Amino acid sequence: MLPTNPVSWARRRNCPPLFTLPAMSLLAMFVLTPSLLSQTSGTGDLSVTPVQGESWIRHIQTTFNESSMGKTWVLGPAPPGPGESAPPWQLKLSPAYATQIITLHGSDLYRLSCRGCHGPVGHGAPPEINSVVGPVQATSIKATMERMKKTGMEMSRSDVSVMAKESKVLLLQRLHKGGQHMLPPTLSEAEIPPLVAYLEQLSDVPGAERNQAAVKESSHRIGEHIVKSACHVCHSATGANPDPQQILEGAIPPLSALTTRVSLPEFVRKVTSGAPILMGTPATPYRGRMPVFGYLSQDEAAAAYLYLILYPPRQ
Repeated sequence: MLPTNPVSWARRRNCPPLFTLPAMSLLAMFVLTPSLLSQTSGTGDLSVTPVQGESWIRHIQTTFNESSMGKTWVLGPAPPGPGESAPPWQLKLSPAYATQIITLHGSDLYRLSCRGCHGPVGHGAPPEINSVVGPVQATSIKATMERMKKTGMEMSRSDVSVMAKESKVLLLQRLHKGGQHMLPPTLSEAEIPPLVAYLEQLSDVPGAERNQAAVKESSHRIGEHIVKSACHVCHSATGANPDPQQILEGAIPPLSALTTRVSLPEFVRKVTSGAPILMGTPATPYRGRMPVFGYLSQDEAAAAYLYLILYPPRQ
């Protein structure tokens, strides 16, 4: 747990100069107001909880490199060569982000909870990760009728209506419980309608643009979405903290160790822009295997880091 004086904490952690005054203020707000934020999500049915259990790739008995996702994600920059310097980077967080209630549209919920696996337009990374477009289109009577007309197939509207209802049930089951190769989503009942509306828009369902909606949530909740839906795919909640040689051999640090391995600025940079990592013996800078989540803002990455501090991962 963090001390109430974040300046002392930062000095003990030897944080780099990038840990600016606005970042310190942000950290202090997270430390001093956790109970307030946990009660003001704006959706009325949320309870932020710690991440727990083994990583998803371990759960389905694969490795990141063996998955299609691991082969297609964007990696960070390579270490600077001799005589070169790393590209400039600066931590820029909204001063009051930690105590704000943020409006999340369906597109934001998709970005925070789904995009890490299904990609920017929902096509996934087959064969491990299926596209969302077909299943979502199947829930629409009009979209299904149009698709059948293009292929020359004949089916009555009543039959298509039955199929669409069944497809909607299957889609909602996935959004509530996940699937054999899909993490159980962290979605609440209030979040699912806006997300479904955006999935319909993403899938070109006729009229979907008129149904877009939003929810209001705390920064804690945003951090929970990111950690449970993206980070937990590869990082187990708890476990042994690997050394550089073990990381070179493929070990992935647990989520419980991330906030002691790196500072807030280092974490935000690694997540949003990428940064080399020390691996091997002797420890040497390498590009690393972690993807860059360029679609996350610095505020959102910081929310994930501070969520891990305030809600420590569980076994």
